[in-house]
Amino acid sequence: MNMIANWSYPTAIRFGAGRISEIGEACKSAGITRPLLITDRGLGAMQITKDTLTLLEAAGLGAALFCDVDPNPNEKNVTAGLVAYKDGGHDGVIAFGGGSGLDLGKVVAFMAGQSRPLWDFEDIGDWWTRADADAIAPIIAVPTTAGTGSEVGRASVITNSETAEKKIIFHPKILPTIVICDPELTVGMPNFITAGTGLDAFAHCVEAYCSPHYHPMSQGIALEGMRLVKDHLPRAYNDGTDLEARAHMMSAALMGATGFQKGLGAIHALSHPIGAIYHSHHGTTNAVCMPAVLQFNKPAITGVIEQAARYLDISGGFDGFCAYVADLNASLGIPKTLSGLGIENPDIDRIVAGALKDPSTGGNPIEMTPENTRALLLNII
Repeated sequence: MNMIANWSYPTAIRFGAGRISEIGEACKSAGITRPLLITDRGLGAMQITKDTLTLLEAAGLGAALFCDVDPNPNEKNVTAGLVAYKDGGHDGVIAFGGGSGLDLGKVVAFMAGQSRPLWDFEDIGDWWTRADADAIAPIIAVPTTAGTGSEVGRASVITNSETAEKKIIFHPKILPTIVICDPELTVGMPNFITAGTGLDAFAHCVEAYCSPHYHPMSQGIALEGMRLVKDHLPRAYNDGTDLEARAHMMSAALMGATGFQKGLGAIHALSHPIGAIYHSHHGTTNAVCMPAVLQFNKPAITGVIEQAARYLDISGGFDGFCAYVADLNASLGIPKTLSGLGIENPDIDRIVAGALKDPSTGGNPIEMTPENTRALLLNII
């Protein structure tokens, strides 16, 4: 199969092995002459980052790097990134990496020309209209994992370090101008990251598919995204050099993030405060929450999950789908409870309060209340 393509939905995507070589030309197409590459600390010293900086330098674009980014990026990282961006005289951002590097890079580009503080642009009502859209710097996104889908998202998740709350910063122009999806960049991912990020993509697809909101396009995208994860995540996990599986997982990540325009739900509503408070890996936390949330939503989603099971060739209807999810988690080394993530004696009241404030609650098929959310959480600790 020829797995090289150019897509224009939801933005311009250059997909295929080896296409990181086009990074210089992509910057020029986006009008960027002095990019700042933003990634996380772990990736900052890795060869794929060094090679990308070499490509930029060869294209006459410099080799500027900012990698002071936490696993759950916060407003302090944003402030430091803005200093690096402005001091370096940059005119665009290359958001490079997994969710942390992508989310922070997008927000630095967004905030570079704003006069209001970061939290004024939280995804509440029409707060995004407060931004000066013309002052948002262009963004090139280069994912190096296959899960978050932030490369095709119009928002970033930033943790408020003072309150330990994850906040969603939204603006239509946070959507990157150009995305380079090169599966060769994901080959070096360790197994636990392959698992966690892949299950993040799966959670995006499952929750979007189950959301009660009306969005048939996202519904179809989410369903096919689930199939790609089912068929290819075990392959990528068992053989990290399987480039075809890696490529399909990058597509699934794109599809999950595109699909969840339809909505997310209790999986993310729980994982956001858990991650903000205890710094657990987001995708892995989603995976831990998923089996309990499926049961929580059973009265409202049995029919649609039965349809999905038929499409995915999973026997047993709703119960068969849930058994498949549990087996998939187990095969990828995902713990069954939060204690398996090292979270002992969690602050239940604080997590429940955070979950009920999270925007993801609005897409859950069953209304989340303090009582049923507490009961749900107790099933995963």
